[in-house]
Amino acid sequence: MQNGMFSGLFGALTNEHRMNSIANNLANVNTVGYKRDALAFRNTFIMFAHDLIMEPVMSARSEKLFPEPHHASRVRMAVAQVNFEQGGLKGTGNPLDVAISGEGFFKFRTPQGDYYSRNGHFRLDSAGTLVTDQGFPVLGGDDVIVIPPGIANLTIAEDGRIFGDNTLLGQLGIVNVEDASTNLEKLGGNMFRPRGGEVAEIETEAVLAQGFLEMPNVDVVYEMVNMIEAQRQYEAYQKVMQTSDSMDREATTKVGRNR
Repeated sequence: MQNGMFSGLFGALTNEHRMNSIANNLANVNTVGYKRDALAFRNTFIMFAHDLIMEPVMSARSEKLFPEPHHASRVRMAVAQVNFEQGGLKGTGNPLDVAISGEGFFKFRTPQGDYYSRNGHFRLDSAGTLVTDQGFPVLGGDDVIVIPPGIANLTIAEDGRIFGDNTLLGQLGIVNVEDASTNLEKLGGNMFRPRGGEVAEIETEAVLAQGFLEMPNVDVVYEMVNMIEAQRQYEAYQKVMQTSDSMDREATTKVGRNR
């Protein structure tokens, strides 16, 4: 099988993966706090052992011993990271909706450990605990946040302090993660977990906006252009494979033919 068939196959598979990533970004265009996936690609060259030999060696011979090196290009995905750029803020008027302006995450507790999210659409459960959409308790430091019943005026300050009827009730925590695009990985439900089990938390200068939600950082037009580009590239790689197959068939039918 010719190298062109392998190059076309790897290119088509890579663009299929790219298309899945773009489709996932578009599917979450209305998901609060969603962060788009960003991909990058490169060619990986296959080298023969004699390609590393530097010739000619003038002290030993003046002519090359080996033929010119030949390389076969293979498309590979080089970078797959989450883009943590700030999304736009949308006003809701709900006192339990909170958006982060700046770098940082909300932290909450799950049965599998403490996870992170930019989704600040919170609610109170039956016990008055501040929880996420999935029902996980939101943390303030290492403690859960409980709002006593009968609070009429709930206010969340820019630094995360929670007041009810002019009484301090707790502190909504905001934490940042060092090199988040590398040290955090996505989970379902718009959540992030530490890659490898642990992550270093650092201070942040982010502020909170009560009554707002952060919208996803997905540009629909940009994603649609990328989708069209990926589709065209996929079709081009299919043509490469078809041409390579046609050349193989023609060469096979001519082997041993008398002239």
